[in-house]
Amino acid sequence: MNNKAHLSIQGLNQIINIKASINLGLSHFLKSEFINFTPVERPIINTEIIPDPNWVAGFVTGEGSFDVRINRQSTNKVGYRVQLRVRISQHDDSRDLKLMEILAKYLGAGKLYKYPGKPAVVLTIFNFSDINNLIIPFFETNPLLGVKLMDFTDWCKVAKLINEGSHLTKEGIDLIRDIQSGMNTGRKKTNI
Repeated sequence: MNNKAHLSIQGLNQIINIKASINLGLSHFLKSEFINFTPVERPIINTEIIPDPNWVAGFVTGEGSFDVRINRQSTNKVGYRVQLRVRISQHDDSRDLKLMEILAKYLGAGKLYKYPGKPAVVLTIFNFSDINNLIIPFFETNPLLGVKLMDFTDWCKVAKLINEGSHLTKEGIDLIRDIQSGMNTGRKKTNI
């Protein structure tokens, strides 16, 4: 793009070929518009170790999410259950699956899930003890960047409320809902 190659059909096709090989590939629309695309071959990187904790922070900044789930639960006095969750997703090819296995081992938490009909594997961490004792301290020491840091900060506020038992009161649930509504896609640009 610096060389303005994207302004030619050949350059645009090169970009489409690169996009076809990363993340979840091309959308159905792009596939219909660029029928002769050829995904570029991604190099295989064989590693058994995570190079640096800051690499994990960068990886999660790009590929992870922190969310709060509030579900009805009749057995709970307040009628709701609050759950924190971290999710990190990648392709489900053997290379990315191995990376996710190494990442789970490195973090010491989480389970890998393959969702039917989706070409991705997701490392999900929802055990509150793991979140409290492993994940929060890890990202406090190895900070995330950008908007992801803001989502993590809000997520930690909810963890603190859970630790204090506030999630067992109507007022606490309302406060958690308020925090949740401003996270991820609910975050307004003015909050950044």
